[in-house]
Amino acid sequence: MGRHILTCAALAAALTTTFPVAAQDAPPADTLSERTAIPGLDRPPMTARDLITMPRLGAPVVSRFGRYAIYAVTYTDEETLEREAQHYLLDLQVPGAEPVSLDLGLSGHSLAFGADNHLYFLSGDHPDESAETRQRLWRVALKDGGCVSTPSLLADMGPADIAGFKLSPAGDRIALWGEVQRSCESLACDPPEPATGSGRLYDGEIGFYRHWDHWVRPDVFNRVFVYPLENGTVGGDAIAVDGGDAPGALIANTPTRPFGGGDDIAWAPDGSALYFTARRADANEPGSTDLDIYVSDLSGAAPIELTAANTAYDANPALSPDGRHLAYVAMARPGYESDRTVVHLRDLTTGETRALTADVDLSFGNLTWSHDGSHLLASAADVLDTPVYRIDPASGAVTELNLMAGNEAHIGAFAPLPGGRLLFTRDSIGVPAELFLANGNRPAKPLTDIVTSHMGEMATTRTTRFSFEGAQGDTVWGQITRLENQEGPIPAILYIHGGPQGTFNDVWSSRWNARAVASQGYAVISVDFHGSAGYGQAFKDSINRDWGGKPLEDLQKGLAAALAEDPQIDGTRACAMGASYGGYMVNWIAGQWPERFDCLVQHDGLFDMRSFYYATEELWFPRWDFGGSYAEARDTYERWNPVNLVDKWQTPMLVIAGERDFRVPYTQGLQSFTALQERGIPSQLLVFPDENHWVLGAANSLQWHETVFDWLDRWLGEEPQE
Repeated sequence: MGRHILTCAALAAALTTTFPVAAQDAPPADTLSERTAIPGLDRPPMTARDLITMPRLGAPVVSRFGRYAIYAVTYTDEETLEREAQHYLLDLQVPGAEPVSLDLGLSGHSLAFGADNHLYFLSGDHPDESAETRQRLWRVALKDGGCVSTPSLLADMGPADIAGFKLSPAGDRIALWGEVQRSCESLACDPPEPATGSGRLYDGEIGFYRHWDHWVRPDVFNRVFVYPLENGTVGGDAIAVDGGDAPGALIANTPTRPFGGGDDIAWAPDGSALYFTARRADANEPGSTDLDIYVSDLSGAAPIELTAANTAYDANPALSPDGRHLAYVAMARPGYESDRTVVHLRDLTTGETRALTADVDLSFGNLTWSHDGSHLLASAADVLDTPVYRIDPASGAVTELNLMAGNEAHIGAFAPLPGGRLLFTRDSIGVPAELFLANGNRPAKPLTDIVTSHMGEMATTRTTRFSFEGAQGDTVWGQITRLENQEGPIPAILYIHGGPQGTFNDVWSSRWNARAVASQGYAVISVDFHGSAGYGQAFKDSINRDWGGKPLEDLQKGLAAALAEDPQIDGTRACAMGASYGGYMVNWIAGQWPERFDCLVQHDGLFDMRSFYYATEELWFPRWDFGGSYAEARDTYERWNPVNLVDKWQTPMLVIAGERDFRVPYTQGLQSFTALQERGIPSQLLVFPDENHWVLGAANSLQWHETVFDWLDRWLGEEPQE
């Protein structure tokens, strides 16, 4: 893949040229004919390698007054599959401005604009090759035309890695965070002497002993420290925002584990305080969704808990530009991770808190203020789209912005700009994310063409939305994605999403990608069954204690509705595939609908609800969905337990698992594979020793796709195996 990159030195010459961020040479003629073997196509369909090596746009960051945006594009080498990020600077005040590539001098990430016209970033590199490898904080001066100075080192907290940072609005302080012992007085803290042997010893009174894909290190937490920032140097005494050893200090993780980040942390506009999200790390943690928002006055005292009255989820603190109000999202029901997230507003002068969107049946996220503080912005899933909404802080009125002509699809990262403008990313099933700029009520304009033109060189797909009467007479939605010009009968793939309170909405995915599967010559049918997100909280709640009931009925009716919607789909040749809850449903289908499909693909699926319960880590999840612990709700767990139906299994199945998956431990996959082997059912097992609940590595992803596509072709190809 070739790249045409505009550098700061070439800026003037480039003003009259186009800027394809990424271009790909045409494939050789023999490869082209191979890939256009599907009848009706005049262009090659997308392959697994196309998907994996496609450039990926990151979330943009914007300068203080909204003139510049920086975004990263991650490139994957087609041969080695090694990945590298390149950053680009874009002048948002110049119509048609060309992005300028930034040479930071080091491989950097987590870029941020400072108040001093510098760019701050983290890097594991160092100009001194003898330096120890760890994440340090650097900065470069931003010059005219996108040129930058030589990087200078601001902070080295060895032996600890700096996991993230957030600059104060005035640029005179900086919050740094990383993993250190609770007894440490700063991020730069020597670890204790290691224990004899390699064993990890956990006391029964602790909470998590492993989480997502990591074993917890006893007494090690994500912690935030605030430092003075003077003359380009981080120094002075550190202030632990959790209170350190002060009376009433907090023992918790900030950012929260496993997916927390900079959104968990917010500066007061005047820099006098730091607001943050945390969940107490104690014996109750594996069963608790009680995240809370705290504030530290940066005196070193224990932080104040602002949301103690709510024992459920509180997160995403967002301070109004004038510093008077704190906005955040909250759930009402403790222990339920998929409850509706309602936008709350707290008056920091009076302490009065209001639930702004209590009467709106949407679940909001990505909360932020407009640049002038007149309103809030947040996104929420709605049917098959994820639009952005304007929220009035006085009345709570919610208005959809309608940023795109036609379907909104998926509006991802967004950043408010002065003058009512909005910078955002947008992607769909058909096209990966690109950067757009909206100005008032006018249609948004694309700012990048990272992959869109290249996608036009491939065989086009079309996605059709359809609805039908599902379980209990409710309206259920689904989508069909297929090659637009494919001729002849098209085999069907029933695509089953995870969660289960998730959705296969109109979004691009680098893992479960409907266009990539459809490009192999299949009609990909997804159904947002009862329990899915985007259809109101009652619809989402309806899967509770009914995992194999209404969702299976919806899938059965949805498949029939899709076949009626597009008569070109050949329902006599069909496979079903899914991951996580989708993998559970594949196991459930194997016993409850055993004669319907020619093959199954089960990734990280739950096989035995009893052994799953005693091996997973976030126990609040099964306790809510099944009405208690396994001991308390044994009948419900066993009612929907796939292992009880293995004697009915007969469909060939590909089983996939990751050894670092602690959510649905890989032994669930081993158990299902053993059941298949014992019954002589054609089967394969693909195990990744270095992957978690997801397959993220480029080479592993290619292997995943090639294995899945070979399995589908084995049973649905022109000469399927009996």
